[in-house]
Amino acid sequence: MSIEFLKKIFYENSQKDAIIFDDIKLNYSFLLEKIEFFKEIIKSNNINSKDVVGIIGDFSPNSVSLLLSLIENKSIIVPISINDKNLEFKLNEIAKVNYIFKFNEDEKFTISCPKNNSTEINFYNIIRKRNNPGLVLFSSGTSGEPKAAVHDFTKLLEKFKVRRKSLITINFLLFDHWGGLNTMLHILSNAGTLVVALNRSPDTICQLIEKNGVELLPSSPSFLNMLILSNSYKRFNLKSLKIISYGTEPMPKTTLEKLSKIFPNTLLQQTYGLIELGVMRTKSESNGSLWLKIGGEGYSYRIKNGLLEIKADSAMIGYLNAPSPFTDDGWYMTGDQVETKGEYLKILGRKSEIINVGGDKVYPQEVENIILQIKNIADATVYGEKNPILGSIVCCKVSLIKKEEKKAVRERIKSFCDTRLEKFKVPVKVEIVNNLNIGQRLKKKR
Repeated sequence: MSIEFLKKIFYENSQKDAIIFDDIKLNYSFLLEKIEFFKEIIKSNNINSKDVVGIIGDFSPNSVSLLLSLIENKSIIVPISINDKNLEFKLNEIAKVNYIFKFNEDEKFTISCPKNNSTEINFYNIIRKRNNPGLVLFSSGTSGEPKAAVHDFTKLLEKFKVRRKSLITINFLLFDHWGGLNTMLHILSNAGTLVVALNRSPDTICQLIEKNGVELLPSSPSFLNMLILSNSYKRFNLKSLKIISYGTEPMPKTTLEKLSKIFPNTLLQQTYGLIELGVMRTKSESNGSLWLKIGGEGYSYRIKNGLLEIKADSAMIGYLNAPSPFTDDGWYMTGDQVETKGEYLKILGRKSEIINVGGDKVYPQEVENIILQIKNIADATVYGEKNPILGSIVCCKVSLIKKEEKKAVRERIKSFCDTRLEKFKVPVKVEIVNNLNIGQRLKKKR
């Protein structure tokens, strides 16, 4: 069975805290009971290994237990965040689910059965022939329609058979995000404790860290910037934190430098993962550095024309609604432009986000990092706008820490950038907004 190795760990650690949910500590014995409970629910609803099952919810004792039961049942699982505006489109039009479990905030759930036919989806049939569980993950859709990646779940689970050190960890990243599922499986496979966040505001997260002695906070750069601006870290005791890991989007150098000063005794670790491949093992050059090593068991990489390509044992089978992103010899084309320094890489940004100004390349992250150094700037998003003469021009949206006259802000930004950037990189248009567009997964929408 796919989760026998997990259940063995749960039995061996039956009295240890597995999940802390709404201030209630639940041990591994409870988790085993819940897995058996959902096995009966699955059986009584005639859900078999060929069925595609959607789970609408967030991390909770019930949703985690159901997910593990469905893996054991060898179903194809489609996790969706409860607040996802496109959930019906994703579940029915793209994933063609046969059953939907929907959880509310009180842990209660309903089961519905959409009339979808999933028998003709070739990627599903590959998994069914292998008699393995499957997983469908959607991209965030920050730069277009979300893509649905189909995985053989057995391959993703393989790395969790290697025992590693486990820390008391907040499951910050979402239930429909591989980063969130990866955190959950890592913690449970090492008999650690998962602290569930009922909401992801800076104050709530800091309160949970203080109350539960949280040692690891997996997060996004956008959230960490919010944490700094909110001053939440000053209102709570966060000394238990051993590691803050960050990924899902590029980290501004300015934000990283601020974090290094605020958390001098905490390891700041950059992660690298993709819904198409899983999460790779990484090592940051130092706390204040954006250079990192990537790899680990089952992963290798190469760089072609400055772009990162990865080969992984845990790679997806393919997209349900997009062309194959693999080369003919099986390398996944990430689209990430990189620099190299010996064994270390630096992610410069997605090729698709590069702004072409009269033939010159502009990386949005480079300009954003300069703007974030300016007084009273809370956050910035740089983007390109079409121009009949230059092809594109550089534009930016900024939010402010305190209200200020817009003309003065625009002049200060252009003046500051003029002395630190080449002329073609300086924003032509500057828009001041109340809040930047941060998506549901707490990263910038570009």
